Amino acid sequence: MASSSSHAHNKKYVYDVFLSFSGEDTRKTFVDHLYDALDRHGICTFKDDEKLQKGKEINDELLQSIQDSRCYIIVFSKRYASSSWCLNELLKIMECHKTNGQTAFPVCYDVDPSDVRKQTGSVGEALAVHKNKSESEVGKWREALKAAANLSGWDVRKTANGHEAQVIKLIVEKVSLELWPTDSYVDENLVGMEQRMQDLDRSLEIGLSDIRMIGIKGMGGIGKTTLARAIFDKISIKFEGKIFVENVRERASKFGLEKLQEQVLRGVLKDERISVQGVHDGRELMRKRLCGTKVLVVLDDVDREEQLEELAGDPNWFKPGSRIIITTRDEHVLNIYTVKWIHDANLLSTEDAIRLFSRHAFRKNIPTQEYERQSHEVVRYANGLPLTIKVLGSFLRGKNKSEWSDALARLETTPLKETLKVLELSYENLDDDYKNIFLDAACFLRDWKEDDAIRMLESCGFHPRNDLRVLEKKSLLTLNKSSGSFIQMHDHLIELGRNIVRREHPDEPNKHSRLWIQEEIKRVLANNLGSEATRCVDLEITPGIFWKVLEI
Repeated sequence: MASSSSHAHNKKYVYDVFLSFSGEDTRKTFVDHLYDALDRHGICTFKDDEKLQKGKEINDELLQSIQDSRCYIIVFSKRYASSSWCLNELLKIMECHKTNGQTAFPVCYDVDPSDVRKQTGSVGEALAVHKNKSESEVGKWREALKAAANLSGWDVRKTANGHEAQVIKLIVEKVSLELWPTDSYVDENLVGMEQRMQDLDRSLEIGLSDIRMIGIKGMGGIGKTTLARAIFDKISIKFEGKIFVENVRERASKFGLEKLQEQVLRGVLKDERISVQGVHDGRELMRKRLCGTKVLVVLDDVDREEQLEELAGDPNWFKPGSRIIITTRDEHVLNIYTVKWIHDANLLSTEDAIRLFSRHAFRKNIPTQEYERQSHEVVRYANGLPLTIKVLGSFLRGKNKSEWSDALARLETTPLKETLKVLELSYENLDDDYKNIFLDAACFLRDWKEDDAIRMLESCGFHPRNDLRVLEKKSLLTLNKSSGSFIQMHDHLIELGRNIVRREHPDEPNKHSRLWIQEEIKRVLANNLGSEATRCVDLEITPGIFWKVLEI
């Protein structure tokens, strides 16, 4: 196969593929099946209308379509060379191939490649009908036939033991790789993504024929979906069927799991006629119809075991080589389902955070010099969370210094609404005991030793040894064991917990369930405003000494 120039890759094309063929030989057979396969794989293909070739001369519109195509598939058959239309198409194709680096793939259908190259046999007989053409014109056609036959392609009779369906599959795979190379660049706005993708690649091991389920876990806004989408875009061409199911949590609740089953079946099998009448019906359809297809399925934002049961079922539902990627905030879902490969979506480093923020705020990799200090303040506030970085970068873009100062000052007292909305989804699905322990941790327990926190929470009637680990698996806190076991929480999760406590009565601390701001505590005690609503107080008695007053 001829190498493609950077010009060919960088130019914007109208079509991915231009099909050149003899309608008499292959329009209703091989070419029809090839066009359908290309279309099902999302490859935009030009195939001329049957009526177009009624005329003898190729028109300017068709020549432009050739020029506007990224790749060419030339199907040589017994009567291809008898058509001046086909031969003039071929001349234009080889011109674009030579001049611009557009890729041409020859397919020999029921003819020998050497007959195309040398214009002998049935190809020579077909070419001989052009007796009324000048030697110069026929000579150009001969050169084009020879040059095309020398390219890397397929001899249908000698490929895949002559099984046309398999040959078409190989052609589609090759063309897909040409159009979307697997080593293609990662979107420059996806900062810090290349290393994450490389780590995930090691678990995917696409070349192996086993069936794998891979989990990506982490707190809301950390980039799980972004990572899954990036890896999906990179590797999907290697699978016979593929589907990215977004927002499983939300859509299962809103539409029911049977609609998501229907989406998987329609997407993987490329058949919009499939209808699922119920969850059991969906399971049976998936079990019976997906086992013959090597699939890539991404289930994004899964939060319940039954979602996996109904959408991924048993690994035996799928053909060997299939890969199922699951993103979730709750590791427990993956553990129940015995997912072997689990990846943590990590926070961004300071360097990557600055780059991501700069892309959104300044459209470049580093901050503008006059905003450098403020940019670092934003990054410190975001604490590595991509969602916050992107929201603030987009919000601050184009604003002047005073507007930046106002925005940063506001963040000291008012949490970022967009971030809290995403994070609160994890809190809303907790049982009441877990909610209470999360709020205690957010208001009081960061940096506490685990054993001390357990003793305090046990005195309140909780079962914290298990509950703390449940919250950890749901990405709501971390038990940092690097130097002992300490409770750690991301700044925005602390903001979330404290906002939940305060938001119903922001100016009436005596109605809050927890008190930790010393001025508010003093005011409540001094004015005898205590109420049954308050269950926990972080009271500073003397500098460096704190009492936890529980169950007031």
